[in-house]
Amino acid sequence: METVTPNLMEAYAGEQKQNIAVAGPPKELDAGALFVLKSQGSWLHVGYHLTTSIVAPVLLSLPFAMALLGWVGGVICVALSGLVTFYSYNLMSIVLEHQEKLGHRQLRFRDMARDILGPAWGKYFVGPLQFWICYGAVIACTLLGGQSLKFIYLLSDPDGTMKLYHFIIMFGGVTLFLAQMPSFHSLRHINLVSLILCLAYSSCVTAGCIYIGHTNNAPRKDYSLKGSTKDHYFGIFNGISIISTTYASGIIPEIQATLAPPVKGKMLKGLCVCYSVTVTTYFSVAISGYWSFGNQAMVTVLSNFMGVEKPLLPTWFLVMTNVFTLMQLVAVTVVYLQPTNEVFEKKFADPKMDQFSIRNVVPRLILRSLTVVVATIFAAMLPFFGDIMALAGAFGCIPLDYILPMIFYNVTFKPSKQSLIFWVNTLIAGVSFLLVGVGAVASVRQIVLDAKTYRLFANM
Repeated sequence: METVTPNLMEAYAGEQKQNIAVAGPPKELDAGALFVLKSQGSWLHVGYHLTTSIVAPVLLSLPFAMALLGWVGGVICVALSGLVTFYSYNLMSIVLEHQEKLGHRQLRFRDMARDILGPAWGKYFVGPLQFWICYGAVIACTLLGGQSLKFIYLLSDPDGTMKLYHFIIMFGGVTLFLAQMPSFHSLRHINLVSLILCLAYSSCVTAGCIYIGHTNNAPRKDYSLKGSTKDHYFGIFNGISIISTTYASGIIPEIQATLAPPVKGKMLKGLCVCYSVTVTTYFSVAISGYWSFGNQAMVTVLSNFMGVEKPLLPTWFLVMTNVFTLMQLVAVTVVYLQPTNEVFEKKFADPKMDQFSIRNVVPRLILRSLTVVVATIFAAMLPFFGDIMALAGAFGCIPLDYILPMIFYNVTFKPSKQSLIFWVNTLIAGVSFLLVGVGAVASVRQIVLDAKTYRLFANM
């Protein structure tokens, strides 16, 4: 025993030296990684961030998607999309953990693409695609926030004369203030509140749908698919695309970057927190909304609550539900500002100086304010931006969240072509690639149908 133990220790020490030699010295962090993507969080904080990035008011469109697919197709699609994205995000976290074990922790989506697929993938495809999706989400959330504010205003003053762009500017003002939060990790308390808010408005919507479904004023329930056979096919494509993108995040590596090392196993715990909320909210809203309104479900179920002649629910209840929705939209907007903040911080901040030095605070204040102002202007100018984002979501969200994680895993671990995981990953990537085309066609068709209503600064 006395001779074996030193040999084992020497062998272990030799192995550790070999690993260090392979990994090389740790890279010096740039300002974007050092200041915005601070690695100080716990798995619980990651759960808050994930929930805010995925469970957003866009889930209120799920009854509409169900109306395009029917009971069987709708429930299967909601369940399958949830399973695939959970699997996909977990695969991505495994790849990131593996890279950290090798000594080069990747903190950004474009870093993963660069190191795994090659520099061009990170610089010319993943980086610009993620930037556009995240900044587009900021514009879309600003627009939705303005619409929600206007909805509350009209409930209290039906003859009010204020225009949509007035409310968009108000929402942008709140975002302008919160955009100055220094890092992703500093949003953990805001995102905890966001998690509670999404449970709150989902509960309100579910309760409202069940109440309406049992009243004498309940709309006639018709669960058949509307329109011609061609409309059915386009509706199915559109419904699948809507459900797929509601589960999208696009910032999984950046969220995992907020974890304090070592990260092993923490992301899976965070995903479990997120998906416990996701399953609860998505299924409750989708099923109750479709059960109550059938094929009359509108793009957002809140519109159904207004009825044809008068609201189907008390005014106080509608105001409360919209306030919860509005407040969570602020958190979602700030979360999707983080990739933009990181890009500008990397470019213009000095990592060798303190984060709160004048040298770093002034450009941060100017650039983040400018980012929010430009997003607010676009939201006010293009109130039909939701249609554009549907098209961008098909080209952006599905590749980032459904296709690339499968490719990253297969390239990194090189599973045998006879193994189940290789073919599961290949199948998901292949079907998702087809879904990109299908979603794009459905989105372009919707843009064409809505084009006659497009007008700059329209009061929609």
